[in-house]
Amino acid sequence: MVDIQQAEQPAWLSVRTEKIDGILVVTVAGEIDHETGGSLREALDLPDGVAPRVVVDLRHVTFMDSSGINVLIAVHHTLAEADGWLRLAGAAPSVLRTIQLVGIDALIDCYPTLPQALGH
Repeated sequence: MVDIQQAEQPAWLSVRTEKIDGILVVTVAGEIDHETGGSLREALDLPDGVAPRVVVDLRHVTFMDSSGINVLIAVHHTLAEADGWLRLAGAAPSVLRTIQLVGIDALIDCYPTLPQALGH
């Protein structure tokens, strides 16, 4: 498991990664914006040889702006090119509304819970 925190930044974001059944699960907490989006992108940079299946657990994200949306779109395209996928899980209503307003839910599969995103 890897923890990445950006405590020196005004907005707070915690990113934790773990593997579950061969799927990389990235659990995010806090705000995803232009100041913290780099931490999310860093956690989603997969090393060579890692199965390109990723679930981003958003249940503890309180805010996401276009920076977060752009990271998710870029990662989706990268994973799709590697015959993988990106799924989003557990987005709070305000974050889900942002995802739906920009149409990301038509591009990236969104699930109400982490177990559902993992296929359990």
